[in-house]
Amino acid sequence: MNSMSASGSSGTFSLQDCDVIGFDLDHTLCRYDLKETSRLIYESFAQYLVEHKGYDKDLLNLTPTAWDFCFKGLVVDLEEGYLVKLAEDGTVLRATHGTRDLSQEEIIKHYGPKREWKHFNSLNSTFTRSAKYYFYDNYFDLPGALLCARVVDVLNKRGCEVTPDFWKDMVAAIDHNYNTSAFREDSGWYFPRVKRDPGRFLQPCSASVRRWLRGLKENGKILLLITSSHSDYCRLVCDHILGKDFEDVFDVIITNALKPGFFSLIPQQRPFRTLVNDVEDSEGLPGLEKPGWYSQGNWPHLHDLLKKMTGRVEPRDQAMKTPSAASQQWGSYFVDVQRDEGGEERLRLTWCSHCIHTYSTMAIPSIEAIADLPLDYKFPRFSPDKPSTTGYYPRPPDTLLKREENQS
Repeated sequence: MNSMSASGSSGTFSLQDCDVIGFDLDHTLCRYDLKETSRLIYESFAQYLVEHKGYDKDLLNLTPTAWDFCFKGLVVDLEEGYLVKLAEDGTVLRATHGTRDLSQEEIIKHYGPKREWKHFNSLNSTFTRSAKYYFYDNYFDLPGALLCARVVDVLNKRGCEVTPDFWKDMVAAIDHNYNTSAFREDSGWYFPRVKRDPGRFLQPCSASVRRWLRGLKENGKILLLITSSHSDYCRLVCDHILGKDFEDVFDVIITNALKPGFFSLIPQQRPFRTLVNDVEDSEGLPGLEKPGWYSQGNWPHLHDLLKKMTGRVEPRDQAMKTPSAASQQWGSYFVDVQRDEGGEERLRLTWCSHCIHTYSTMAIPSIEAIADLPLDYKFPRFSPDKPSTTGYYPRPPDTLLKREENQS
């Protein structure tokens, strides 16, 4: 959820001060059953590798305990098949080759005495994809981390050299299941299953969330929906979670946005396009003239439209284990326990935790958590001058609380 406001920076944040409130769709407005969805995504990718690329059928067999490996925030080093968990300064906290844990000695052997991951500056400054690594930061591709690790296990078992070639097959599996025509053509394994039984995977918004959204509109807020999903899938999801009249809730809907590039690429690279029956017009628009439903696009053109609509000039950025749970193998998403040479425990912030604290205004687990709050409720902001626990609502993660307690 993002906001655009004219008010200045302070120690708190309030939606009352915002003119425009933007929402992502997947895993924001739409909450998924992570167990069911993750299993489906893993099976979708694995089925492609087995049926189209000739991989071992054993990849299709998973035990419930295998899901402990499925951990958000991992980076796969495509050159050698290592997966790493990073500290806020790029230090390798934990690593595996395939699903096998590397010992501390092995980590030092591969990454040097300072345990420095050589691509950290590139990832930390650009957050973009690379031919040398892949950052697993969202639930739509997260099961691929487990699949990648198991592919490396298979290659090791066969005595084959691990090369970046296996990643080309992974990318092909992702594209086969998620390309923009897959929903319309019923291709792949993901979209056909969700279309057939959306209630198995998608959780409808509660009555309080629906009232809250309409209350925002009644208070004069401009509401945006910006998703990287294609319009046909967006329509299915919104119908299920908000109802058939969901288009009345939003002033502007943007699909196939390809975030984060939507916010960083120059307008000439991704113009907005109109849609007819969920098919994009081949001609790009020179700009946005009015509210509506659009595809692709870029932030500068949307910003120009919002300035016209609000009169504002400057924006302000704002059984089976679920993949969101802590991992026995990888530990906490926010903090990692490390031991120094004397055996003393030290709780270190992860790079993912650092990014949340650095680039976000606040963090909430779901819109449900704030739907009953008054519009002028003042949320404490993240700040470099405040503890790392400040900025989470309704409460900080337990591992961060423990770290703060140990430091005080």
